[in-house]
Amino acid sequence: MTPSSAPARDIDRTATGLAASLPALHRALDRRIAAEYPHPKPPEGQLALLRFVSEQEGATVREAAEALLMKPNNVSALVTQLTEQGLLERRQGSADRRVAHLHLTPTSRQRLAEVRHLETAHLREALLSLTEGELDALGSAVGALSALARRLHPAAR
Repeated sequence: MTPSSAPARDIDRTATGLAASLPALHRALDRRIAAEYPHPKPPEGQLALLRFVSEQEGATVREAAEALLMKPNNVSALVTQLTEQGLLERRQGSADRRVAHLHLTPTSRQRLAEVRHLETAHLREALLSLTEGELDALGSAVGALSALARRLHPAAR
């Protein structure tokens, strides 16, 4: 991969804009969902863990900690909380019974689907209010934002 040849001021302007707009976008979407979600909203760490397990069913605490950039003991505490709430299951591994593999419960699977539905509905509504040019720019940026997220993750370095 070749580094960008964009002028430093353009890179700085883009970095500043992303640093300001991405958290604001997340907060706005989060508040909209919290207002409509019929269940108590889990704290962000718990929600991040549930989302990770939904994508990586059977992952271990260590794998979750690495992916979420958290300490294993903190993830273990989240697993305990979510297990007590009936949202996550620990299953012993067949090869090594000391290693627990994480699985969603039917309740958490259904609740995550509800959250994803609300997220999609709110984003779709907001996207429909944009100009065609803005929508094209965002569509083109999705892949670049995913690549940027991967490059910022320490495991990718």
